[in-house]
Amino acid sequence: MTALFGLDLRGRSVVVAGAGAVASRRVRRFVSEGAAVTVVAPEISADLERHALHGDVTLVRRGFMPRDLDGAWFVLAATDDPDLNDAIAAWAHERQVWCIDASDASRGSARQAAMSKHGDLAVGVLSLDTPDPGRIRAVRDAVAAHLDAGDVDMRRRRPGAGKVILVGSGPGDPGLITVRGRQALSEADVVVTDRLGATELLVTVPYDVEVINVGKSPDRHPVPQHEINRILVERAQTGKTVVRLKGGDPYVFGRGGEEVHACIDAGVDVEVVPGITSALAVPARAGIPVTQRGVATSVLVTTGHAGADKAAVAAMAAGATVVFLMGVSALPDIVKAALAAGCRPETPVAIVENGTTATERVTHGTLEDIVLLCVETGVKPPAIIVVGEVASPGLLAGALAATPEP
Repeated sequence: MTALFGLDLRGRSVVVAGAGAVASRRVRRFVSEGAAVTVVAPEISADLERHALHGDVTLVRRGFMPRDLDGAWFVLAATDDPDLNDAIAAWAHERQVWCIDASDASRGSARQAAMSKHGDLAVGVLSLDTPDPGRIRAVRDAVAAHLDAGDVDMRRRRPGAGKVILVGSGPGDPGLITVRGRQALSEADVVVTDRLGATELLVTVPYDVEVINVGKSPDRHPVPQHEINRILVERAQTGKTVVRLKGGDPYVFGRGGEEVHACIDAGVDVEVVPGITSALAVPARAGIPVTQRGVATSVLVTTGHAGADKAAVAAMAAGATVVFLMGVSALPDIVKAALAAGCRPETPVAIVENGTTATERVTHGTLEDIVLLCVETGVKPPAIIVVGEVASPGLLAGALAATPEP
């Protein structure tokens, strides 16, 4: 019977004999686990050369010798000579070094599982009989997809130290949350949620998960930031995993830095899961590239709460794309500042309401008429304002039509 164990190889010596396709693929795994990898082979693949260039592995360009196992914790025998691989496995056995024999798994003391990682949980699948890599990878991928879809309750069953996970859930479409963000939500004992973002995902959490809504709107702030910080810290200090579900990205006008600081101050473990920021994703989904060769080569993202600041005004005047978040109420001031700085009245403007959701609406105009259009059409937050030539309707179609055939 085969016993299954997990080995912590961080900072420990792993020796790889051989430098072909099998060795190259498995070296990536060892490097990702933080092992100190030495590759011994007369000829080195281009892939391993690149690893060495970045300092990930040490290369020894010669045939393998028994002394290469001195001080090693783990060895992979993956040369193109099955007899040599078997000999390396025997040398490792004499030295009590764990060994995978790539030619014949039965001759080694270890087998490498097909693994997938899901937050602080790893799932491994291996063959107990004759190795069958294709089969174990198929099983691993099926299990991984099930976990990453949030279909498994991954909350801890044993008491432990609490933690806070700040999750950027993206601009609103639940399909735009990251895989790690979806994993984190399935680990949550408590979810502290904003009004915006992929809040539709909350219907998937178990009924006994505590959900606390602290969402703000432009004219309503029912839960002040210091109170949100307190909730995060206090729930985590009771040993719970607290997911702070935020719209967009936590560090792009999301006050994520303040919440992380509160956790660090209180000695609470905190993880930040980046999200797709609405500043870029919402225009993209609406067919607006914030940069486009020959049109705009730079983009500035700013908050519209205080109107147009000096940097935004200068960027608009220079022809850069400027993206305003939370700027609907300040739009008249933004337009006034842009025109006063010398921007052309014909400069395109696009406003995308409820971006990436079923109620998305796009209003196109120019600096000259956008304020009137917003009044006539009743534009309301949440909305993203894009100022610049890239906001011109049909820009992409025109650019493609103008591109000559290769």
